[in-house]
Parts: sequence; C-alpha cells; structure tokens
Amino acid sequence: MRPPRCFSGMGTACAHRKRDYPNGGRPDYPSKQASARTAPRPTSAIKSPHRQLRTRGERHDSDTRDASRLLGYDDAWLEGLPEATIASFAGTGNPFSLGGLRPGERVVDVGSGGGIDSLIAAKMVGPTGSVIGVDMTPAMLHKARTSAAAAGMSNVEFRAGFGESLPVEDGWADVVISNGVLNLMPDKDAAVREMARVLKPGGRLQIGDILVQKAVPQDATEDIALWTG
Repeated sequence: MRPPRCFSGMGTACAHRKRDYPNGGRPDYPSKQASARTAPRPTSAIKSPHRQLRTRGERHDSDTRDASRLLGYDDAWLEGLPEATIASFAGTGNPFSLGGLRPGERVVDVGSGGGIDSLIAAKMVGPTGSVIGVDMTPAMLHKARTSAAAAGMSNVEFRAGFGESLPVEDGWADVVISNGVLNLMPDKDAAVREMARVLKPGGRLQIGDILVQKAVPQDATEDIALWTG
C-alpha cells in the first residue's frame, strides 16, 4: 500500500484511512512485535497524559477477545478470568509466545495494568508458583487485585511501583514479562536494568512490545492522539 502523505491521519490525505487499521497503527509507520528500546522517548509534554492512559474506557469484550486471538492468545488462557479483566486488555504483543511458563516458577509482570497477563501467568505456574504484578496506577492496581480475588487466585499479588524501580528483591524471578509498557517508559535502559536485577541467573525475559522503524518527527512525539491510537 502506498503510504498517505500525512503522518497524523488528520489531513485529507489519510483521514479516511485512520480507522482501517485495527491496532491503531499508521500505515506509514509500520510496527512489529519486538523490544522497544529503540522507540522514541516521550517528551515532557506527554508524560502526564501517559499516566492517564491506563484508566481510559474499556473496549467491548468481543473486540478484546478478537484482539487477543490476533496476538496468539489461547482462549483457554482466558477461561475463569473475570470479564472486567479481559475487557481491560491493552497489550501490543504476546510475551507467552516466547515460551510458556512452568509450574512452580516465579514471575514478575512489569506494567501489569488490569492484571490479565499476571492472572494468565498465575494459572500457568500453578499453586506452587508465584506472580508479582507491578503497576504505577492505583485504579489499575485496584482492578487487578479485585480480579485476582474474584478468580480465587492466591498465588498472585500486585504492588505499586515503576518499571525503572521495581519493588522486587534481587534475583527473585525465574521470568520477567511485560506487554506494551516498555515503549512508554522515558528511561528504557533503567527499566531493562531493573528487569535484569530481579531475574535469577539464567532467568528469562519475555517482552511483547512495539517499535517504530524510522525516526518520528518531533511534532508527532508531542501529539498524544498518535500515542493512544
């Protein structure tokens, strides 16, 4: 497809194409599941709005399930999870596609949001395993904790914190997962160092995220509409 002339999707050249892409992406800025270390750093003008993104309205449940299937999520993983948790899914990739979790393992979910990946991980590791979800947003922490209680899961907990300073002890985790969060962090190097710190020697890092494949103009980095889809 020939890319439209405008980047924002607000001009006449591509306004009619803006909703053609279910993931909200722009055709002239293709994305793929990958480490987000090369994604542009948000400017100070949009750091505050990013903190508000996780509390915005939820999608219809069927839309969310369709999106999860496109990313390779198995329907069986969602069985037994509260509908509110499923509706809060906002991932950009599938960290479990990089490898399944084994019974008894310890897992840290960085940027756990409404808790869907944490709860899936808790199902995978079973009662002998443990999962810690970390999120900076009180509303999301409340939702995740409520969902865990509703699902009857006692092997998962949710802690307030930032990806750049995880509230987890050194060498605790067998696996660190993250989904669509690293690309939003201003200091990605610090976040990756924290992930490495909490991992055991030989531990696994499984990230589902996005990156852009060419430089983003400065005016685009300051337009919050482009970051929210």
